[in-house]
Amino acid sequence: MASTVGVIGLGIMGGAMASNLLKAGFKVIGYDLAPAARRALKRAGGVAARSGADVARRAGIVITSLPSVAALAAVSEEIARAKRKGLIVVETSTMPLEAKLAARAIVERSGATVLDCPLSGTGAQARTKDLLVYASGARSAYRQCVPVFEGFARGHHYLGAFGNGSKMKYVANLLVAIHNVAAAEAMVLARKAGLDLAQTLKVIGDGAGASRMFQVRGPMMVRDDYSDATMKVEVWQKDMHIIGEYATQLGCPTPLFAATAPLYTAAIAEGFAKEDTGAVCAVLGAMAGLPRRSRTSRR
Repeated sequence: MASTVGVIGLGIMGGAMASNLLKAGFKVIGYDLAPAARRALKRAGGVAARSGADVARRAGIVITSLPSVAALAAVSEEIARAKRKGLIVVETSTMPLEAKLAARAIVERSGATVLDCPLSGTGAQARTKDLLVYASGARSAYRQCVPVFEGFARGHHYLGAFGNGSKMKYVANLLVAIHNVAAAEAMVLARKAGLDLAQTLKVIGDGAGASRMFQVRGPMMVRDDYSDATMKVEVWQKDMHIIGEYATQLGCPTPLFAATAPLYTAAIAEGFAKEDTGAVCAVLGAMAGLPRRSRTSRR
């Protein structure tokens, strides 16, 4: 087991992974462009690096958790400059497959190995180690990373060739998009029917109509407060675009997924861009003529 793990990208997901790895006994060295994120890592007991290249030089396994294709490309160049032969890079971001392949080509020229390992779970789930790793790429590298995966996730699946992890994540996120809107629609119906929402969450969550999204986002729908974002609507739009583009490339119809897209777009228009995707409940509530029940900050 590598005693030192690097994390590049210390946002909601990366920060949670770093925290759990520290709790699991790993030494964690991390980097993020945001000084506040680096300070948070230091407060948790980690080491703040000077750059992504610095992380790659000092850790045998490096996890990347990045917000955009541009960030992935830039970090890949930094890691390659470290010229660390034998390094394993665990790329956990949700990105177009073409971007992952391009990043792998850049990094592996330096003698490193890249795994495509998207994560299933929200930021809230990441904090409680309730993540699944969809791992793909070289099996030997995957085996070396198993102790690391077990340090920040409740489970991991090896899916074969590089890129299969991303493909599985697209399937998972298609369901997340639909289940999140379905949970919101159900909560709005319950409210219009005059039911107690806390009781609705408990009763429905115990029955056949439950889903992980209902369990995870139902409580914020009950509170009508989406400010503690586990997945910001503006970030989710990136994931929606990736899934839609990939399905189109395959000629695969996704009518239910497509039907959810306008609601997430409306959430941004209504001022929820930086709030949790559970805010589609507020959008549907407004469509149903229901007033807001809280003073949720709309950033």
